[in-house]
Amino acid sequence: MTLLSEKSRFSLEIQEGGCVGNKSELAPDPIDIAVGARIRVLRKVRGLSQQALAEVIGVTFQQIQKYERGANRVSASMLSRIASTLDAPVSEMFGEGIPQSNRPVDEVAAILGQPGALELLRAFERLPRGPARASLVEFVRTLGRGAD
Repeated sequence: MTLLSEKSRFSLEIQEGGCVGNKSELAPDPIDIAVGARIRVLRKVRGLSQQALAEVIGVTFQQIQKYERGANRVSASMLSRIASTLDAPVSEMFGEGIPQSNRPVDEVAAILGQPGALELLRAFERLPRGPARASLVEFVRTLGRGAD
């Protein structure tokens, strides 16, 4: 059997197993996305830029972007370095150690992991309580309805 026919057989086995397409066509795993979102939230809460985190752990900021999007998997050793840099246990990157009653924390982490979300929340916090906040919330709700 030639190398080419062996490669074709391997390709066919993958397709029959349900993983049709090459790696670049496959969607990121939901666990990778969740881990990336937690990395992003913790990094932002700690006030670190992607560049600063990248320098400490020895990768490029583009790699941090890929980790945070879930586009690239984080190896165990890299996850350990990231967790250490962010002063968090590795288990927190998987949402472990969070009591069942606090599972909404996962939803909040996913929302705050969105680009601009934490900055928007911090700006909102600086607004005086009252009509300005209420108007802003109504404005954003109106914008959100248009996106549906």
